[in-house]
Amino acid sequence: MTEKLDNIVKVIKLNAPIEKVWESVTDAEKIATWLMPNDFKPIDGHQFTIQSPFGPSPCKVEQVNAPHFVRFAWDTDGWFVTFELKELGEQTEFTLTHGGWKEASHIIPKANIPAEAVRKTMDGGWTMIVTQKLKETVESQ
Repeated sequence: MTEKLDNIVKVIKLNAPIEKVWESVTDAEKIATWLMPNDFKPIDGHQFTIQSPFGPSPCKVEQVNAPHFVRFAWDTDGWFVTFELKELGEQTEFTLTHGGWKEASHIIPKANIPAEAVRKTMDGGWTMIVTQKLKETVESQ
């Protein structure tokens, strides 16, 4: 029996008020500066595309609770991504979760490699994206 892979979770404190962080994680142009080109809109049910290294990824907004939470389905393999924001005075705690992983040996169709390898690569990618690119985008504006 093979176990499903754990969610990727990244938590960071940003030196910015929650409204500024919310704008940075829900405005398509701002998302493009720290993640990837996209046509995201923070509207329940909105279908959009993220231009990933493996090509366009179809996505769909599943839940929005401004300015605290957004969840979207990413691509076609059951993944979801959430952005959770918690107000800490003039700072904001940001939590990213990338879940919906299947078994370690499951082949991710676009990459044509096992989920375990994709998850490992994406875990490192999310660390860099959240702790460097997002932080820089939010705190330098």
